[in-house]
Amino acid sequence: MTRVKIYTKNYCPFCARAKALLDHKNIGYEEIDVTVDLSLQAEMQKRSQRKTVPQIFIDGVHVGGSDDLIEAERSGELDRLLGRQATAA
Repeated sequence: MTRVKIYTKNYCPFCARAKALLDHKNIGYEEIDVTVDLSLQAEMQKRSQRKTVPQIFIDGVHVGGSDDLIEAERSGELDRLLGRQATAA
C-alpha cells in the first residue's frame, strides 16, 4: 500500500488545497501538523530541504508542495507515483 505523508500547518490555505486534492482522489494520507512543533518542522526541513508547507511525500519520495502536487496530478505523475492507472479528468 502506498504511504502518503503531508507536513502541514493548521492555518495554511495551500495545505488545505493539497489535502482537498488527496481527499478528492480518495488517497489516504498521514498528516503531520508542524504548526507549533519545532522538532517536526526541523524534520520536515531536513527531509524536503524546504521551509514552506505543505511538503508531500509518497513512499518516501518528495513530491514537493501544493503546486507541485497539482502539477503532478495534471501530468499524470501523481497516479504513477501511487501505482494507479491515470484517470480521465
